[in-house]
Amino acid sequence: MRFVEAPVTVQVPASSANLGPGYDSLGLALAVHDELTAEVLPGEELRVEVSGEGEGDVPRDEEHLVVQAMDAAFSLMGVPRPGLTLRCTNRIPHARGMGSSSAAIVGGIVLARALVPAGTELLGDGAAYQLANDIEGHPDNVAAAMFGGVTIAWTQAAVVDVQRLDVSAPVTLFVPQDAVATHVARGLLPVQVPHADAAANAARAALLVAALLVDPARLLPATEDRLHQGYRAPAMPDSHKLLRQMRVEGVPAVISGAGPTVLAFGHGLADWAPAGWTVVETEVASRGATVV
Repeated sequence: MRFVEAPVTVQVPASSANLGPGYDSLGLALAVHDELTAEVLPGEELRVEVSGEGEGDVPRDEEHLVVQAMDAAFSLMGVPRPGLTLRCTNRIPHARGMGSSSAAIVGGIVLARALVPAGTELLGDGAAYQLANDIEGHPDNVAAAMFGGVTIAWTQAAVVDVQRLDVSAPVTLFVPQDAVATHVARGLLPVQVPHADAAANAARAALLVAALLVDPARLLPATEDRLHQGYRAPAMPDSHKLLRQMRVEGVPAVISGAGPTVLAFGHGLADWAPAGWTVVETEVASRGATVV
């Protein structure tokens, strides 16, 4: 099997899922990017180099999430993994609700595809998106990381689909120092919720799409949630305190993904940040994972 000889680099955006009412369905790509570079080596050696976020924590072998995603993509394309040097420059905070694992999965799939000359024919965008969902377990973050913009993701008969929206919006992220594992946040959710809460979220999710596309003035009511943020408050009390304070003052803020990062629509909000938190002013990223 022939592979691309020159190094290949992929930029993949961070993402925020749920956006308040759109639990496990709505997501947006953020203009904060991890950068992954792979170069084919003779033989079967695997070298993994990591700088930035997580550099002291993530594995440097086949257990690295990017490598796992690459292996899955190579397998689906029917080609063996070659010897590789993988360099990861991580800018997306880990375990903060900004889609770091989805970025690693999507980035690894796109990177593996780019290393194979006929990769896009062997593994199209739809199949790549399905594979990313199969690895991650839910489609909201991977949809945004794969396609950029704002995405509406859903699953039917175990097959994922997506509608991408071209949205331009200023976003401010408030990132706390302490992490919260996604499985911990998910473990706090009840098996059942009141019918009235489900109906309210359905209405707000529909309104949120309209607010993002045509009427940003409606973002505050459109980002109200009753399905998940309140139940997760015990795992991130400081985040929920900030969330409540901002919303009372009319700022459309949500918990980003599983948290604990707080996302607010708008700029000029840095004064809201608690001491020790990192403030990131950014935009919705128009492109998903891209070979550069």
